[in-house]
Amino acid sequence: MAALATTITVLGAVALFEPVNGYQVRRELLSWQLDQWAEIKPGSIYSMLTTLTRDGYVRRHDIEDDSRPVAVYTTTTAGRKRLRQLLSRALTEVDPLSPLPFHVATLLAGLLPRAEVLRCLTRRAQHLADRDGDIATKLSRLGGGSPPHVSEVVGLSHDLVRAEARWLARHLARIQAGDFDFAGEVPRWTPPADDPGWQMQADRTHYRRLLGGAVEA
Repeated sequence: MAALATTITVLGAVALFEPVNGYQVRRELLSWQLDQWAEIKPGSIYSMLTTLTRDGYVRRHDIEDDSRPVAVYTTTTAGRKRLRQLLSRALTEVDPLSPLPFHVATLLAGLLPRAEVLRCLTRRAQHLADRDGDIATKLSRLGGGSPPHVSEVVGLSHDLVRAEARWLARHLARIQAGDFDFAGEVPRWTPPADDPGWQMQADRTHYRRLLGGAVEA
């Protein structure tokens, strides 16, 4: 699951900021503190860029920028399709013991259309309800023949599923009410004036000019 989370995160970062160089991807992701809560380390970011390039999901462009060699990355058509598949999968599937893919997919859900996110999360809500029922049945069947700590662990799983279901209901209601920005919509949120993302935006425009028609539509 850690590999899936890293794939979604790095491919999603390239899609968000392309054309973008590897250092910018690393700096941006570390500013999200992913190294602390998602165990995505700087080395794994560069390694994933290499893997995504090898697999044809990302294209590396080696360019000259003011006489300096710079490698910048863009997503390919296959990469954008793959990202959409991975985001949809991570938003839909439920695994309380490995929540990282869902967490990073929620961060990057704005890359998908609102309707698609709603479909995925509605299915997730049903999966959570089904799992809630399954765990409740398991708890009812645990008797004196099981060690006491077993029922505690199962009970913890039950509480985690129910807590997520409550959060998801609120989150779905906000999306349905028009909150957040999604693909194809005019963004309403902008970073503060001192956010380093503005420099990335300027670099993005600069790299597009250097690349000319090399960026895959």
